[in-house]
Amino acid sequence: MSDDKLVGIVLVSHSGAVAESVAALATGLAGGGSTAPVAAAGGTEDGGLGTSSELIAQAAAKVDRGAGIAILTDLGSAVLTVKALIAEGDELPEGARLVDAPFVEGAVAAVVAASAGADVDAVEAAAAEAYSYRKA
Repeated sequence: MSDDKLVGIVLVSHSGAVAESVAALATGLAGGGSTAPVAAAGGTEDGGLGTSSELIAQAAAKVDRGAGIAILTDLGSAVLTVKALIAEGDELPEGARLVDAPFVEGAVAAVVAASAGADVDAVEAAAAEAYSYRKA
């Protein structure tokens, strides 16, 4: 399946390095073949720690294929920034949504589901299901 029909994934972290690393991990674990478009939006424009509305909007535009966009965040103010962007209604592509999921496990689940051709509702459900992953 070509990536022009896949849900896009945006990973928002307070750290550019963390966002990029989680994106690399998730796409690497999604397996061979075509993977969903994934973009990291970490840190601030000057490379500092924090979140940036501009970087998030740019990342969303980069992965938008018209099938929806799942946005996963790491910490509280990243959530608030994404919520504000969604409320404004004109900064993010139509179909962008904040997904309530653990950042790393949810990102992997979202990328795997999106890469398999799941719609945005199924991608969101797969990511949210990661809350139930047990490690002990």
